[in-house]
Amino acid sequence: MTAEMIILVLLIVTALGFDFTNGFHDTGNAMATSIATGALKPKVAVGLSAILNLVGAFLSVEVAATITKDVLKIQTTSGDAKGALIEGLDANKALIIIFAGLIGAILWNLFTWLFGLPSSSSHALFGGLIGSGLAALGTTGINWHGILGKIIVPALFAPLIACVVAAVGTLLIYAITNGMSEAKKETGFRRGQVASASLVSLAHGTGDAQKTMGVIALALIATGHLDAASVSHGLPIWVVVTCASAIALGTWLGGWRIIRTLGKGLVEIKAPQGMAAEASSAAIILTSSAAGMALSTTHVATGSILGSGLGKKGAEVRWGVAGRMAVAWVTTLPAAALVGAICFWIAHLIGGAPGAIVIFLILAALSGYMYWRAQQQKVDHSNVNAEWDTETNSAVPAADDAPTTTNQA
Repeated sequence: MTAEMIILVLLIVTALGFDFTNGFHDTGNAMATSIATGALKPKVAVGLSAILNLVGAFLSVEVAATITKDVLKIQTTSGDAKGALIEGLDANKALIIIFAGLIGAILWNLFTWLFGLPSSSSHALFGGLIGSGLAALGTTGINWHGILGKIIVPALFAPLIACVVAAVGTLLIYAITNGMSEAKKETGFRRGQVASASLVSLAHGTGDAQKTMGVIALALIATGHLDAASVSHGLPIWVVVTCASAIALGTWLGGWRIIRTLGKGLVEIKAPQGMAAEASSAAIILTSSAAGMALSTTHVATGSILGSGLGKKGAEVRWGVAGRMAVAWVTTLPAAALVGAICFWIAHLIGGAPGAIVIFLILAALSGYMYWRAQQQKVDHSNVNAEWDTETNSAVPAADDAPTTTNQA
C-alpha cells in the first residue's frame, strides 16, 4: 500500500469519527426540549433522532458541495486544469491538510462535550481546516470569500433570527391558548413536540451529515478518485451511506451532557415553548441546507431555546449558562484552528505515512483520555433530567441529586 493510500484510509476513518462525534454532540439540538418536558422518554428520543438523521443524510448534497470549494483553495477553479490541485501542492500534502483539520475538529468536539457545552461541530470543522490550511499554504490557501458568505454571516445572524422567531412563536402560542388549563396545554403541546423535534432531526441530517461527506469528497478529489465537477450532481453511494450511518450511530448514543445543558440548564422549559423552539429551528435549518449554507445547527437550536424563554412571561433564563456557551462559540473556530495547525506541523515535520500515523495516535490517546474523564462523572439517560444546580451551573448533577422518577427509559 502506498503512503498516499495509507493517509487516505486514515483520513476517511477519522472523518467518520468526526461524523460520529457530530452526531452525539448535536443530539440535544433536536431532542433536548422534548426530553426535558417529558414529551419523549430519553432513549426513545435519541433512537427516533438517529433514524431521522439517517434519512435526512440522503436528501441533499448542497452543503457537501460547499465544503469542497468554499473553505480551502487547494484546487484550480478555471481553465483546462480546473479541479486539479493548485501549483506546488501534491496529493499527500493536501490529504495531511484535511486530516489535521479533522483532528482539530474532533478534539474540540470532545473537549466541549466533556464540559457539557453545546458548541458548533460545524465551526470546529471549519476551524480545523482553516488552521491546517494556513499552516500549510498561508492565507492564500483559504477561500475567505466563501467562508464569509457561507459560514461567518450565517453564524452571526442565524441564532438571532432563531431567537426572534421562537420568541414570537412562544408569545403567539401563549396568547392563543390563554384560556386553556395548564394540564391541557402541556398534554397537547407534548404531542406537537414529537412532530417538531422529528423535523429538526431530519433537518439536522440534511445539513451536518453532508459536511463529512464534503470532507471525504475533498480528499477523493485531491487524490484523483473523484471529479470535482461531479460533486454538485451527487456523491459516491458508499460515501453517503457510511457518513449517514456514522452520524446516526453517534446520535443514537446520545450526548447526554449537552442534552442536559440545553434541556435543563438554559431555560426552565414547558411544552409550548419546546414546540415553538423546535419549529423555529427546523424551518431555519431546512432553509439554509437548501441554499447550501453550512449553518451551525447548535447555534440555531440554542437561539431558539433562548427565544422560547424570552417569549414566555416570567420564564427563567439562566444567563450564566448562556454566557459560558457564548464563550465556547467564540473560541471554537480559533481553538480548532490552532489544533489543526499543530497537527499539520507535526505530520509535515515527520513526513509521509509515519507523520499521518503519529497524529492519528495523538488523536486516539487524547480522545481516550477525555472519554475516561467523562466516565468519572457520568451523565446518561438516568440523570439527564435531574434538577439543575444553579450554584455550579455544571452539566454534571450534584452527587446527592436522586435521578428523576419519570421518563427514564
